Amino acid sequence: MCYRSLLLASFPPHLKLKVYLRVADQEKDPLFWNTWAQRTLKNALILQKLNQNTAKNLILFLGDGMGIPTVTAARILKGQLSRQSGEETQLEMDKFPFVALSKTYNTNAQVADSAGTATAYLCGVKANEGTVGVSAAAVRSQCNTTQGNEVTSILRWAKEAGKSVGIVTTTRVNHATPSAAYAHCVDRDWYSDGEMPAEAVQAGCKDIARQLFENIPNIDVIMGGGRKYMFPKNQSDVEYPGEKKHFGTRIDRRNLVEEWNNRMKNKNAYYVWNKKELLSLNPNSVDYLLGLFEPGDLPYDLERNNETDPSLTEMVEVAIKILKKNPSGFYLLVEGGRIDHGHHEGKAKQALHEAVEMDRAIGHAGLMTSIYDTMTVVTADHSHMFNFGGYTPRGNTIFGEQWMIFDVDQKPFTAILYGNGPGFKVVNGLRENVSTLDYEENNYKAQSAVPLSMETHGGEDVAVFAKGPMAHLLHGVHEQNYIPHVMAYAACIGQNRDHCMSSSGASSLSAALPSLTALLTLIRLFC
Repeated sequence: MCYRSLLLASFPPHLKLKVYLRVADQEKDPLFWNTWAQRTLKNALILQKLNQNTAKNLILFLGDGMGIPTVTAARILKGQLSRQSGEETQLEMDKFPFVALSKTYNTNAQVADSAGTATAYLCGVKANEGTVGVSAAAVRSQCNTTQGNEVTSILRWAKEAGKSVGIVTTTRVNHATPSAAYAHCVDRDWYSDGEMPAEAVQAGCKDIARQLFENIPNIDVIMGGGRKYMFPKNQSDVEYPGEKKHFGTRIDRRNLVEEWNNRMKNKNAYYVWNKKELLSLNPNSVDYLLGLFEPGDLPYDLERNNETDPSLTEMVEVAIKILKKNPSGFYLLVEGGRIDHGHHEGKAKQALHEAVEMDRAIGHAGLMTSIYDTMTVVTADHSHMFNFGGYTPRGNTIFGEQWMIFDVDQKPFTAILYGNGPGFKVVNGLRENVSTLDYEENNYKAQSAVPLSMETHGGEDVAVFAKGPMAHLLHGVHEQNYIPHVMAYAACIGQNRDHCMSSSGASSLSAALPSLTALLTLIRLFC
């Protein structure tokens, strides 16, 4: 008898009943599974006709810290939020026809951070941890290694090709992920000059917030948090005027928002700082949008004020409505950034609800675009030391505990656990008994094996989901920096234009051949 069977046999009778009642009647019939599999097979056969269109639009959804265990757990949570068992549910990203694995290591780190990885999947070049928009020749925190080592991003390639471009994030707009789209900085923490060493400022290095407005002129849509890094030091915040932690941080006394407004005043540009202002805009009348909804990161979706803070889905909808007006198309980077924060804090419930919200945004973007001219990619920068398991029965709440007492310390445990992090706790020399805790509470910190104040990233590969033109090029196992090269190839931007030129050239030549043949015939006749 296998270990699982031994454990199930040890269940009290009333709990055994609950386990087996989870199996729906239809699932007991082989016809159910065979029909489902055959339907899936027919759909797969359709995919043999590859979509080789040119991508007019590109969308990258980046779930920060969204490793494969997070994807699976979010899928179950999504189903359970709809009163289903959960395991059989499909996330929007699950519906994408092509899936690959991405190797996330940084050039100097086996387990990556979000800065070096962002440089990889946005700039096409692997880099050192803690650096954004620079090659591995740049050394973290050493200002003098910046110049000459800058690398450009797919957002810039798209802008230079005449497309509209946008950034939407639930973190600060100058956080690691979005900053690699526009900045070249040897330290991801140089949010404003107030966070920089004086010698770095004197040496001419620029803070990330400043680079947001100076490096790539007129980014069409910018939405997220990070207000305080745009305003002079000690200037009070518009939303939290009495809270010093939200005051401006800029030592140079510049007001970057005011400068942006002045520069964009004749360009149908709008600055907004709350949901009401955002949703009152008519996207048809907006060409440029700067939305900074919090001094720092946006709140977790579970804690979001629905009256004042927009959801990720709401921000994505507005962004696409503005960007899609450009007949040349657009590039949009969307980050579900607080998945990562939830995991770091050991708060799995916060992290998974963030992942579900990002999946909702993915679905909404799909309704607003077409797979015939829009390539959409969903991936993560890295994973986390997050996992779940333990032979939980079908339909077990994803945040719930085991229904069995294990044989070592005679205590139950929750299905969700962390390898390390703040959830480690010993009571009277023994592991804490989770049955005495409210483990369904939003900010419950799941138990961890190793005590750390902040949980760490995981080092395994992450998934890449793709649909739309050339999505089939994302397959198998790839280096993370491969991603923007594929997206650029699909859209004929950046260095990937030769196949587009040859394709259009061949078409032109083919169309001209009859006329050319007739001309040559005439020449022969009259010469």
